[in-house]
Amino acid sequence: MIKKQIPNLFTLLNLLSGIIAVMVALSGRLVLASFFVFLGIFFDFFDGFFARKFKVEGELGKQLDSLADMVTSGVAPGIVMFQLLLFATQEQYFMSLMQSGQIENNLLIFLIPSIGLIIPLASAYRLANFNIDERQTSSFIGLPTPALSILVVSLPLIIYHSDQLFFMRLARNSSFLIFITLLGSYLLNAEIPLFSLKFKNYGWTDNTIKYIFLIAVTLLLLTFQTVAIPLIILLYVLLSVIENILKKNKVAP
Repeated sequence: MIKKQIPNLFTLLNLLSGIIAVMVALSGRLVLASFFVFLGIFFDFFDGFFARKFKVEGELGKQLDSLADMVTSGVAPGIVMFQLLLFATQEQYFMSLMQSGQIENNLLIFLIPSIGLIIPLASAYRLANFNIDERQTSSFIGLPTPALSILVVSLPLIIYHSDQLFFMRLARNSSFLIFITLLGSYLLNAEIPLFSLKFKNYGWTDNTIKYIFLIAVTLLLLTFQTVAIPLIILLYVLLSVIENILKKNKVAP
């Protein structure tokens, strides 16, 4: 049945986008890699949308979706982060290492960027855990892999297409990039409930946090353009934490 395969087609388009993103990221074309990661996440949204719409959700689609996400939202951002750290490390340390003549220290040029490869490892663990965790049907436990992927691939856009000098320098700083890598990898597997943007109904009372988030996203994008993307991910986590606190206070005696 053709209708049954439509979600899987979008999943495969997600996977294809991720493969292309990996290929161009390896060649150092990080902005183009970011474009294909965003495209893959776009397809990822619609595979779930059509699966629910046509009521053809199944185990095959679930497993295929995780495999595609592993490439698009795991391997691709990991390589992007590796390249960003490589550029930052070379920029900050290469001249001093050459002048000192300490050849062994040149290992830092490879070892520091390798920290970025923690992202695919943490993503693999998160995706495998997601498939067996029955709590994550209407919300998430830990940061979804596409969210961290969006944050990582927004950094090349900030470096090459932003006029905000402070954020450009921050995105090229190896210490900041390592911090993002470690924090993001932790959040992927942290026991922190995060809201989903799936709407069971469109009433304000049941979706207050979601509507506040969407309004804030619009304002941030209009104000800060590409710089807004990491701020949106941060806002998503903060609003989720606030929602969790409010729910605990509501049920507390």
